[in-house]
Amino acid sequence: MKAIIFFVIIAVLASCSSQNDNNDKLQAKLDSLQKKLNTTYKPGLGEFMLGIQEHHAKLWFAGINKNWELADFEVHEIGETLDDIKQYCTDRPEVKSIGIIDPAISSISAAIKQKDLGAFKKGFVDLTANCNNCHKDNQHGFNVIIIPGNPPVSNQEFKPVK
Repeated sequence: MKAIIFFVIIAVLASCSSQNDNNDKLQAKLDSLQKKLNTTYKPGLGEFMLGIQEHHAKLWFAGINKNWELADFEVHEIGETLDDIKQYCTDRPEVKSIGIIDPAISSISAAIKQKDLGAFKKGFVDLTANCNNCHKDNQHGFNVIIIPGNPPVSNQEFKPVK
């Protein structure tokens, strides 16, 4: 009986040692992955905002040209970028204020669906004002967004395809 108990104890100790080896290997792998994650490139808030600024301008030219399909695409691009900001820039306090533009985005989306140029223009003015209000609220009031005077790119047609 003592021999059986002895072998059981040896088996348990061997199992614990094997488990510790596995834990050490898992911890090393976890540490390696964390190191890679810490050095992985992540766009900053400025990069995301630059993307929104370009989509904002393209949205304007699509809307005033009544290219509702392109306008719908651009307003969704803005929404996707805002979602990315909420996901990837959680360390920035400004992100808490970003919802300030949601009503204007909804207004523009509705105007696009209705193909209502007047409502689109009003919604766009509101969107632009809300962007600037958010900038002011977050000590970035020096960054003033305006209704664009020129298309942001020269190699895109903003009139609807016939």
